[in-house]
Amino acid sequence: VFGRGGEEAEALASAGIEFEVVPGVTAAIAAPAYAGIPVTHRTLASTVTFVTGHEDPDKPSTGVEWPRLATSHGTLVFLMGMKNLPSIVANLTAEGRSSTTPAAIIRWGTRAAQQTVVGTLADIVEKAHAANMEPPTVIVVGDVVGLRPQLNWFERRPLFGKRILMTRAKEQAVELAERLASYGAEPVEAPTIHIVPPVDWAPVDQAIRAIDTYGWVIFTSVNGVAKFMTRLGTIGLDSRCLAGKQICCIGPRTAQKLEKFGVRADMVPVDYQAEGVLATLGTQDVAKGRILIPRAEVARELLPDELRARGAHVDVVSVYRTVIPDEEAMGWRQQLIDRQIHAVTFTSSSTVRNFVEILGGMEHVRPLVQSVAVACIGPITAKTAEEYGLTVSVMPEENTIPALVDAIVQHYGGCEQLAAGVGSKNRPW
Repeated sequence: VFGRGGEEAEALASAGIEFEVVPGVTAAIAAPAYAGIPVTHRTLASTVTFVTGHEDPDKPSTGVEWPRLATSHGTLVFLMGMKNLPSIVANLTAEGRSSTTPAAIIRWGTRAAQQTVVGTLADIVEKAHAANMEPPTVIVVGDVVGLRPQLNWFERRPLFGKRILMTRAKEQAVELAERLASYGAEPVEAPTIHIVPPVDWAPVDQAIRAIDTYGWVIFTSVNGVAKFMTRLGTIGLDSRCLAGKQICCIGPRTAQKLEKFGVRADMVPVDYQAEGVLATLGTQDVAKGRILIPRAEVARELLPDELRARGAHVDVVSVYRTVIPDEEAMGWRQQLIDRQIHAVTFTSSSTVRNFVEILGGMEHVRPLVQSVAVACIGPITAKTAEEYGLTVSVMPEENTIPALVDAIVQHYGGCEQLAAGVGSKNRPW
């Protein structure tokens, strides 16, 4: 609405270029809705009028019918009118609109940076000036503005206004982004790792062909499951070759990933890390039979070393590598420089190492994260962060994405929303 889409379509039509119109939700409705202001209401406003707040300066006269707008009992929504706010207010009041009429200005509607100023026609200009309101904004005039105290759902979320950096691989950041957004945060993609195949598949293929010689298969990550099981199919096998093996997954998410391939884990430790696997395997006679661990190329050696110390024959095969992405980090780096990032999340030690390397070392990182909360998914990742000199502010009790997000919410004082289930799958709205 008022976005010159029609003019753009005319230009394309005149040039003989085919085009398609994809309708969206206009900011005239969306921004007020995110500020807790419905533009219509059965008892308050039966009509809504959209008005341009910035007309073509070459027009000989205004096309806005101020007398009719001023005497309307419905809602008025002005787009692109921030610079002309004093004129809009003056025209409405001059034509008879009461100076006590509620008014609101919403800037950056639906984003974490959303800012809302509420007043009346008598003081909205002064309040907007005091709040340093600048475009882009949506201006709402009418009694529906009075519903905001009851319906302001978005700005009350525990992470509202928080920009949170996600350093995990782009293809794996979906769940984290969705959960952060459900609490009102603005997730910022900052992939510091990229998942790539191993340099040589031969050791993996050799282990798969000798799968009958293994008594245990231990998966230490979701990626390990995905890459190993996919490789089975590549060489003409499937999950049936795991029949009779004891399967251990380091955590519930890894076990869930395995179930998607039709295989259920026999063992999942309570503590989702190598120490937990070792504790769970403590009662097992691991010296009988061989153990296969498909994992990342670079990982902690605690698990295979300890199992070997207990007498087990352990084969570790690399089914994937993590490398630094080729993409430039300028976007999220600039946000760090501009102090626009409130928290940064690390989900593995490699995300910490690569984050520091991408930014040029700790001498460059340190000033950028002075006022940033550092959230780590577990103690191993936190230890790596601390070794680099980072102060860890958030660490969940469980090494999972849901627990990490809940811990971030608690860090920002959102315990009540957690108790109410806000942001969970069982959302109350």
